[in-house]
Amino acid sequence: MSSSSKNKAPISLEQKERVLVVGMQLPGETTPEVENSLAELNRLIDTLGAEVVFSLIQKKDKPHPAMYVGTGKAEEIGHLVKEHDCSIVAFDNELTGTQQKNLEKVFQCRVVDRTGIILEIFSKHARTKEAKNQVELASLEYLATHLTRRWTHLERQKGGIGLKGVGERQIELDRRLIRNRISRLKEEMAHTATERQIQRAHRGDKFLRVAIVGYTNAGKSTLMNHLTTSQVYVDDRLFATLDSTVKVIDPKTRPPILLSDTVGFIDKLPHSLVASFRSTLAEVLEADLLLHVVDLSSENYPHHLEVTRQVLDDIGAGSKPSMLVFNKADLVKEFFLPKIL
Repeated sequence: MSSSSKNKAPISLEQKERVLVVGMQLPGETTPEVENSLAELNRLIDTLGAEVVFSLIQKKDKPHPAMYVGTGKAEEIGHLVKEHDCSIVAFDNELTGTQQKNLEKVFQCRVVDRTGIILEIFSKHARTKEAKNQVELASLEYLATHLTRRWTHLERQKGGIGLKGVGERQIELDRRLIRNRISRLKEEMAHTATERQIQRAHRGDKFLRVAIVGYTNAGKSTLMNHLTTSQVYVDDRLFATLDSTVKVIDPKTRPPILLSDTVGFIDKLPHSLVASFRSTLAEVLEADLLLHVVDLSSENYPHHLEVTRQVLDDIGAGSKPSMLVFNKADLVKEFFLPKIL
């Protein structure tokens, strides 16, 4: 792939674009839960520099197979798009390729889902080659299930690949390009994972290993910088850092303690991203202790705590010894401990 488009996520939200966001309340979900999730989606969009100008929630027994929302609601949203001069409609749940395509016909503008937005943020914030490869793999696997004729960026990447079959449809060529690139990325990542295993094997039992985990923007990187000589990038936004950093807390301690910072978690985290970052999360799997950082100033911190524990269970680290670290306690006057503690 060309360097100009190699690491781009499927959809890019440009600064100052006007966005309408849509949530759906399904049976078993409370209104506050859906509203909190929608508020988080707004923050994700703000992280990309776009502006949310209108939001709505539809209560429905189950998503419409072709439109996700009902046909009547889709028409209503289409009118709102024109009324508020929106260029993008963002859904808080993952859409199928068919749903996305059908909705774009109705709205006459781009349609994105939560997964696409998270992938775009990851694409913009990945700095190391390993992180960029991980994000590109997740993005391509997402793109493979959402291909329509609007994806034209792959068309510029045919040169030098040696494709045959001029009569094939463009979408079939795109799928072939994606499959080839996914295969190469997996080979590169397998090689990187092997190198990481060798590095960890050389450490052996000489070190105690501690991994910092937690919800995105909980303060993991700040804690890393305070406990070590690291200068990990810190910013008050979602997914400010993606790259894993490993540093010795104090060389004088015996045995020395290795501290690792890991990618933050979030509700409805795309499975493809969890799978792509599995090599990075290996630091968590091999840690002797997890420091679970919780942003106490967030109204949703009990849910953030629960989401992080669920992801840890999903990757096989749920039984690891852990210590809760409540961050930003100076910003709250009182708090309660959730039952899950």
